[in-house]
Amino acid sequence: MKTGILLLLIVLLLPLFLLAVFVIALYNRLVTLRNRFKNAYAQIEVQLKRRYDLIPNLVETVKGYLKHERETLERVITARNAAASANQRAAANPGDAGAMRELVAAESSLGGVLGRLFALAEAYPDLKANQNMLSLQEELASTENKVAFARQAFNDAVMVYNTARETFPSNLVAGAFNFTAAELFVVEKPEEREAPKVSFT
Repeated sequence: MKTGILLLLIVLLLPLFLLAVFVIALYNRLVTLRNRFKNAYAQIEVQLKRRYDLIPNLVETVKGYLKHERETLERVITARNAAASANQRAAANPGDAGAMRELVAAESSLGGVLGRLFALAEAYPDLKANQNMLSLQEELASTENKVAFARQAFNDAVMVYNTARETFPSNLVAGAFNFTAAELFVVEKPEEREAPKVSFT
């Protein structure tokens, strides 16, 4: 009789045990994928911080040549500070769609004012030939390329995570444990899909 009860318990508990193992495996996979896109955002954050650090040097270099363009220089610094703040909020939670949209808007604004600054600088041959300006131009172009590569890696990681959390049966685990969708870091306007032009030749 005891063997029959034991066998019955095994038959009843084995499916529950297998279900628990399956749920744990799905949960761990979602956690791994979420950590992957967070790490990918950390790479973007490093490059954006580098770019934000270069901008004050750029403004200082340009300031002496563009004395009558104080408003433009102030807009660059304001946009840089707004983008840096938005980056900090996005870095705190790269899965937060609102923070990511705010970062995209701030980066768009920064790209616009930098574009105007570079357009103004074109009119000053001495500035275009300035060694410090040439060095900053090279560093900014390199940083823009690194941001683009890091953004692509982040978007790829977000796509894998979002796909995993939306497909069955992972979506059941994602819903039960509050795995929310992550937002892509997408530049929306076609002219912003390219790195800002920093050539002075």
